[in-house]
Parts: sequence; structure tokens; C-alpha cells
Amino acid sequence: MSGDGAREIADAVCAGARRAVDVVAGSLARIERADPVLCAFLDVWDEEALRRAAEVDARVAAGERLPLAGVPVAVKGRRGLRAAEPLLAAGAVVVGATSVPGPGTPWQTWGLGAHGRTVNPWRADRTPGGSSAGAAVAVAAGLVPLATGADGAGSVRIPAAWCGVTGLKVTGGRFPSGDRTGLAAPGILARTAADAGLWWRVVSARDAPPPRLPLTAVWSPGLGFASPDPEPVALARAAVGRLVAAGVVRLARPPVRPSLLDPGPAWLTLRTPGADPGDAHRVRAANDARLRGLFSRADLLLTPTAPTAPHGHDGPGDTYSTALTWAFNLGGHPALSIPAGVGTDGCPAGLQLVAPHDREDLLLTVAEEAETRGAVERPRAPSRGETRPLDG
Repeated sequence: MSGDGAREIADAVCAGARRAVDVVAGSLARIERADPVLCAFLDVWDEEALRRAAEVDARVAAGERLPLAGVPVAVKGRRGLRAAEPLLAAGAVVVGATSVPGPGTPWQTWGLGAHGRTVNPWRADRTPGGSSAGAAVAVAAGLVPLATGADGAGSVRIPAAWCGVTGLKVTGGRFPSGDRTGLAAPGILARTAADAGLWWRVVSARDAPPPRLPLTAVWSPGLGFASPDPEPVALARAAVGRLVAAGVVRLARPPVRPSLLDPGPAWLTLRTPGADPGDAHRVRAANDARLRGLFSRADLLLTPTAPTAPHGHDGPGDTYSTALTWAFNLGGHPALSIPAGVGTDGCPAGLQLVAPHDREDLLLTVAEEAETRGAVERPRAPSRGETRPLDG
């Protein structure tokens, strides 16, 4: 597996130590070997990617300093290329379109690639999450260091958690979205928070001074309404302990116990054409007020990313995997999932960090500093093109 991150690749290409063409050819070769097993891609654009990589090499030779020079990037679904212009301008090379849910099921925590259903890199009998399914798998398996996503209810954060990578959803409404409800926001899946931060600086054109640490945080296992399984809660709470021990956050004292209204019915109402949105707007307003109160006392809210471990390919059962994420689509808050360890089933879990509107910098600073200080328990990456274990 390629261990190179986006920053390392771009620095090497800009310095003339590597050619973008060689970097992209390596990514394409890994995809060719691994994708028949993982089914992470709908399309792979070999010829176009190599042509664009040659253009990047020419731009670098002409003196351009490109923050994503030669970085292979995958985009979510066949329409994902439309949102990739800032990345291409920064020197990234799009290698293909990742899998999203196919027809035949109403639930979105799965993917269907060109070779079949998308599998979790850690266990082939488990879903990687969705709907940015192939994006998370491509990053987790080392096929690309960055993959774009879109998050309407947790579609970046849940697959990030279940595949053991970093997933950022930006503030709702910050960037254009084709979602008529306004619930969906763009995002990125990355091997590290440092790479997610590099993506953010490119697409936002922001490079704000880092906030002073530690930041004050509130821990909530269920946000006052959800009943997550014990193991994801325990893994996330242990991850919070590592952040505290590393000095990147401190827990609010006295403790703050969030009590949000369940956003599920409101979210579903807003997604249903012709439904009366009155109750949904009341739930949104109530939760917005409660979150404003919370963020007046703390910088961050911390929760498990998903309430359960990854489910099988036959469906999620009775528990919505979005139980802890879709409140922040309804409210528009930026949110980030970082790895929180591995459960007894061998699959990763995530810790979700939530910030006030337009404060992606808080999320990324904490996550990047946690990585630097050794406080993120990232699972050892699966072997190229393999899952662990392959059955059961």
C-alpha cells in the first residue's frame, strides 16, 4: 500500500523529486489490482488521468507551486467531477468515480461499484457505510489519499468511521449543492486530518491562524435522544480521553449534558416532497437554540460517529446509522469523524467532532494536533486489495 499522503506527494512533485505521471500511474495500478475485490469504483479514467498528470508536470516545470501537485483524487459518483475544479486547479489529478448506492434498496449505507457491491476493507461481509461508500474504501485501502464526498445525513462521516479514515462535512450552505432541501454539504475523506486540512485550505482559500489549545469540549454519547450500542460509545469515549491526555481538548466543567430533540422525523419530512414542514422547522429551531447555548459554553461537541458497528450487506436493521450525525445536517454545523479504534468485530469506529457554523478550523486543528501528538488510534491499514477477515 502507498503510505504517501497528499501533502507528501505534492511536496515531492513540486520539488522535482517525483513526477506526477509516476504517482498517478502507481495509483491506477493499485486500483487495477484491488478494485475487483473492493468494488470501490464505478469508473476509472486511466488515459485522462495520465494526460492530466503530464500537464501537472509541465506546470511544475514552468514554475507553478501547486498545493495538490500530482495528488491522485477520486470523486464521488459520476457527477462528482463537477465539484472538482478547485482541486484540478491546485494540481490534483482525478483518477475515477467512486461507488454510491445502486438501485434496489431504500437504505444508503452501501455502495455498488463496477465489479459489484462495495465491501468494507476490514471485513468483506460488512458494509463500508455510505453513501460515500467507494470514497471511504478507496482512501482506507490506500488507492488514493483523498476522495470527495457529499454528506446529507452522515454520508461522509459514517463511512469514514466504519473504514477507519478521516471524514469532514463542511458548514451547510457554504458551497453550492444540488440538494433542494439544503441538508447536504460537500466533504472530503482523507487518510489523515492533515490531508483533510490541506483540502480545506484549497477549496475554502482560507488559512486562518490556529486556535489556542486546549479547546473546551462537551462529550455526549447520545445527544439526549439516541441509544447507541455500548461498544461504539466506549471506543469514542476512550478516544476523547486520548484527546484530553494529549492536551488538545479539555472537558467542560461542570459537565454539560446536551438534550436535543430527535432530528430524524424532521429530516425525513424535509426530504419528502409535499409534506408539511411545520413540525420539522420547529424541531430545527429548538435544536438550533440548544446548540447555540452549548457552543456559548464550549468550543466543540464530541459524540460517537455511528451508533452501531458496520452492519452486513443485507441491511442496517432497526437502528439508523445516521442517529448521531443528521442533527448537524439539519442544523448545518461542520462536523468531522476521526478514527477511534477497532471493535471486537475487527471493524473501525469513529469519534465525531462538531463545531459552530463556519469553524472548520477548530475541527481540523484539534484533529491535526491529535495526530501529531499520537492521540489518534488509527487502525493498521488493510493489505492492498485484501479485507480482514475475508469471511465472517
